[in-house]
Amino acid sequence: MATDSSNANASPADVAVTPTHHSTLTLQAELPSSWTMADLQRHLGGIPLERILIVPPPGYATEDDVIRLDAHEDRLCELQDGILVEKPMGWYESILAGLIITALNNFLDANKLGKVLSPDGSLKILPGIVKIPDVSFISWGRWPKKKLPRRPIPALVPDLVVEVLSDTNTKAEMAAKLVKYFEAGVRLVWYIDPETCTAKSYVSPDDFTEVPVDGTLSGGAVLPDFQLSLAWLFSEADRSGPDE
Repeated sequence: MATDSSNANASPADVAVTPTHHSTLTLQAELPSSWTMADLQRHLGGIPLERILIVPPPGYATEDDVIRLDAHEDRLCELQDGILVEKPMGWYESILAGLIITALNNFLDANKLGKVLSPDGSLKILPGIVKIPDVSFISWGRWPKKKLPRRPIPALVPDLVVEVLSDTNTKAEMAAKLVKYFEAGVRLVWYIDPETCTAKSYVSPDDFTEVPVDGTLSGGAVLPDFQLSLAWLFSEADRSGPDE
């Protein structure tokens, strides 16, 4: 991300930005006035700077900004501490997410347990926290009884969250996500690593099972009897023709 050298040591809130979509800005989260962009980057788990949006300035972003960017700029951003963080998603990760969604929906056709959301399903899991899991499952017990409006972002906490790791995800970023997911009430989290064709299944931030290349992810108590073979998943993702 290109930066003006005159602002190199300024805190995010001190950088002069004139947004066109706000008449006024309201502070959503107080960030230390001494912070530099390096401090902000560390706070967000050391993610690449190009994923951190500075309009509106960090500390001032809201759910409306998440909606605006999705609707008008086709950019998916998560929100925390008044900071917009762009969601990374490559074509291969998208294929994996699509296959998982298909497998879950096939299972749910015969087991009426809830609904599956796709990689653009933004959810407010905690006050001021918007996450966009690559795949999420929400049981009927958590789904509102009345029809949800299309806007604003719904305050819903999934039972299952699936994240397909991308090149720009960092260990610190994903560890912090785990804490927020389980703090919100998520019951099961799968982290799928395309580089190693393995996965980790978490029932808490510190309690997880490593799933090897030839292993199977289990729905556990969230989706009883659901099984997802990693060998099948990556074989299907790597398929290059109908007869393979």
